[in-house]
Amino acid sequence: MAYIGKTPIVGNFVKLDAITTSATTTFNLLNGGVSYYPQSANNCIVSLNGVIQSPTSAYTISGSTIVFSDALTSSDTIDFILVLGDVLSIGTPSDGTITPSKLSTGVAGLVTWQSVQTSGFTAVAGRGYPCNTTSAAFTVTLPASANAGDTIRILDYAGTFATNNLTINPNSLKIQSQTSNVIVSKNNEALTLTYIDSTSGWLITSGANEGTSAISIPYSVEYLVVAGGGGGGNDVGGGGGAGGLLSNTFSAIPGTSYTITIGAGGAGSSSGAPSTGTAGSNSSISGTGLTTITANGGGGGGSYPAAAGVSGGSGGGGGGGGVSSPTASGGTGTSGQGNSGGNGISNSSAGAGGGGGGAGAAGTAASGTTTAGNGGNGSSAYSAWGSATSTGQNSGGTYYYAGGGAGCNDPGTAGTAGLGGGGYHTSGTSTYNGTANTGGGAGGGGIAPTNNGGTGGSGIIILRYSGSQKGTGGTVVSSGGYTYHTFTSTSSYTG
Repeated sequence: MAYIGKTPIVGNFVKLDAITTSATTTFNLLNGGVSYYPQSANNCIVSLNGVIQSPTSAYTISGSTIVFSDALTSSDTIDFILVLGDVLSIGTPSDGTITPSKLSTGVAGLVTWQSVQTSGFTAVAGRGYPCNTTSAAFTVTLPASANAGDTIRILDYAGTFATNNLTINPNSLKIQSQTSNVIVSKNNEALTLTYIDSTSGWLITSGANEGTSAISIPYSVEYLVVAGGGGGGNDVGGGGGAGGLLSNTFSAIPGTSYTITIGAGGAGSSSGAPSTGTAGSNSSISGTGLTTITANGGGGGGSYPAAAGVSGGSGGGGGGGGVSSPTASGGTGTSGQGNSGGNGISNSSAGAGGGGGGAGAAGTAASGTTTAGNGGNGSSAYSAWGSATSTGQNSGGTYYYAGGGAGCNDPGTAGTAGLGGGGYHTSGTSTYNGTANTGGGAGGGGIAPTNNGGTGGSGIIILRYSGSQKGTGGTVVSSGGYTYHTFTSTSSYTG
């Protein structure tokens, strides 16, 4: 409320003692270890897991206790409970001291509204900013220093915050006790930020969307993205390359949906000379505010006589050479995603195919006169992920992803498949597939009637973050202090 004359003298702001959560709805309110009795729920600002709660609907006050509408768990965090102060006195202005200029510009408690902002800027305390993100998202940087009671107001001028989010940078201070940027992603939002202290920083003390969180605090998500493996080459064929493997982190925005695309394995070649297996399909994560993350499908294996392997996430192995054919080279892996396939060899008969590359090692070249190449092993760096989610190939308690397929020779003896779902020729069968949802490359074909190349294994995407579940989508498990979301088919993840 605005006042004419002197600003009201307000006191008795109280930040209550920290509360350790447990599986219950009711908690005692203490100030310095002594029971505290707020006037009502509306007299309190309560932040739970970084979100300001709605009084009376999310919680009520009963004497010296707070009662939440839903039971909390030990993993929940009550960031703070702030009890609003009371007006102690209002000074009375003397006659003749209120001038027209004071009425128009000096009314205590009002902010000075600025022109519409369409690009990033640094905010100043005591000002209000209409922000128009129609053309593009941008960032509001808060002041580098602030005093208790400073306020800044922000509103969605064009109703476009959901399409082009507004980011608020705390600029070395805090927002809702967090040092990270926050996102305003609701259309027609209008909010007031009030600075409290160095512990809590700026608090959202009012918002247009009653009962909802005015802001979204991004959280860090680790990802493992594996593409589909390449198909094997036919007729003394090279092994398919493993699907590309990528891992890093991104900032997930609560409430934002991200598209999860799982790449299929490539088909093996079955006829024609020379021909190659089909490359696997890409796997990816995409969404608003995120640069699309794409792992490339594995390359297909080469075939007799001397067709080269295909490049991809990991390269396919070269096919076996004919009587006068040159050596067939393995395909090249994508830097940072996989390794190259091995070369095939030629001799007086049909030679042997090279192994497909894996995420952890290159495929080996065929050797001697008819020794087929081995598929490169996949990556074991994410063994804990595989153990938690029961995915990947388990070898002696270590889990692998994206192994290369084995090459094959004449008369049909395969090399060793790479750990991580790589395929290999087995006598009496016509295909030598990579394992589904590992990104494993397929095995190369032998000689008729078992000369077809196998199909590569499909890809997989796993997301994980520290603590209890925040997002939805995929198969969810908790292990070792992390929450995992596993995707084996195209779907979506909501932060």
